[in-house]
Amino acid sequence: MKKREISDYTFELRRKILHIFVGIIIISGVYFNLIKVIHLFIVLILGIALSVISKFYDIPLLKQCLDYYSKPKERKKFPGKGVIFFFVGVILVLKLFTKDIALASIAILVFGDSISNIIGRKIGNFRHPLSSKKIKEENRKLIEGSMMGTIIGFIAAAFFVSLTEAFIASLIAMIAEVVEFKMNDDEIDDNLIIPLVAGTVIHLIRLYF
Repeated sequence: MKKREISDYTFELRRKILHIFVGIIIISGVYFNLIKVIHLFIVLILGIALSVISKFYDIPLLKQCLDYYSKPKERKKFPGKGVIFFFVGVILVLKLFTKDIALASIAILVFGDSISNIIGRKIGNFRHPLSSKKIKEENRKLIEGSMMGTIIGFIAAAFFVSLTEAFIASLIAMIAEVVEFKMNDDEIDDNLIIPLVAGTVIHLIRLYF
């Protein structure tokens, strides 16, 4: 793969724009009952298959897409990891929670996570106290990003659930996004953590309050 000649911020901005674009399609499709879980599951299976194949063979067009959107380390070890875990997270919340909770959780993932990353990299100056000191400086989570992610995630989720549920879910999900969760020494992808945390928070609020 050719050495990337763009800045880390431009690269991440490109990834997050795709993240938001795909997310809007899924949210709209699910809301209007045009997209079912089975459709997302089929896409997931195809994505996993292509990821495995692309580790050994260069598939025209797919190679260009992976080079354009995937991080170098991810590209070699697990091509398309972010997209695959994005679909896993979306499918899980759609199966585990009611439609409104699932849509709110996906909205927090799509908008809150994306804005948190973009704003944090652009104007962030203060490292979040929960961000691990062991990770590289450019990958550390910043307070400004988490704050904006919480606000935007709250606004997006409020279209589907109450204001209280949307705010608390967005706040806790953005906190969870900062914390480094690991399994067998591998960090668990945010695309899986954020929607599950958001959905669980809203479900618990309804269950106990």
